Amino acid sequence: MNQSYKAFAAALFANLIFGSSYSAVKFITPAFIHPFALNFVRVAVTLSLFWMLFLFKPGKIKFDRKDLPRFFICALTGIVINQLFFIKGVSLTTVIHSSLLSLGSPIFITIIAAWLLKEGFTLLKGIGLACGVGGASILILMKDGSGGSAGSNMLLGDILVLINAISYAFYLVLVRPLMAKYSGIQVLRWIFTIGALGILPVGFPYILSTNWIAFDVLHWMILAYVAIFATFVAYLLTVQSIQLIGSSATGAFIYTQPVFAAIFAMIFTGEYFTMYKLIAAILIFTGVYLVNSKKMVKPA
Repeated sequence: MNQSYKAFAAALFANLIFGSSYSAVKFITPAFIHPFALNFVRVAVTLSLFWMLFLFKPGKIKFDRKDLPRFFICALTGIVINQLFFIKGVSLTTVIHSSLLSLGSPIFITIIAAWLLKEGFTLLKGIGLACGVGGASILILMKDGSGGSAGSNMLLGDILVLINAISYAFYLVLVRPLMAKYSGIQVLRWIFTIGALGILPVGFPYILSTNWIAFDVLHWMILAYVAIFATFVAYLLTVQSIQLIGSSATGAFIYTQPVFAAIFAMIFTGEYFTMYKLIAAILIFTGVYLVNSKKMVKPA
């Protein structure tokens, strides 16, 4: 298998894992484990695995202290806010809602890049932004009748997932210089290390209050899947793809994530598509297409 096929396979498999993680998260939280406790497990396990990986593959480039402020900001936006708001949001809303709202990240990336990096912002991108906002507004404002996994607080959950998407967009823009200077694994290891300072203290009290006796084999398997595959493995696959074909080509695979998420949600959580979800999905996909129709961002 040549390098391009390996990269495409890695990117596709990573988004398959990310898409399936919505249903996995929904299955165990909040019924069996608090969202913040799940965040604790995800970050603690992933951080441990990244440092174990370091023992076998140390970074070749020495850490530059002047990059520390950027690492802190990336950890805040890419780990702390992203992880806390995502898990909490998914626990309150539905899988299909959260996956479609998360797809707004490419739209926000374009807007943030135009603001922070002074990249071009055209009329076409403005129309794309309006489509994306329109689709997200439909999801947030309409009442859901999706079946088995309807959330306990749809409005709050949708808003939290949307904030997560905006925060992750900031992270993807701000992390570019670090990815250009260091290896992807080095960047992720330090971002998770710094981010753990915000995640672990928040989640620790909920870890102590979790009723672990209520967990059966299936719950432990799903918890391990979310912590290992949906975090550590998926991040590694994404980094591998970025290093081989660049961030723009890798980012295009995010469009497959809601498709995978919807399939898993309909099979495992009893959700189904409604007309307003279809309209919202079309608007969001159109918005993402328009803002990325003429790439202004060079691959990392």
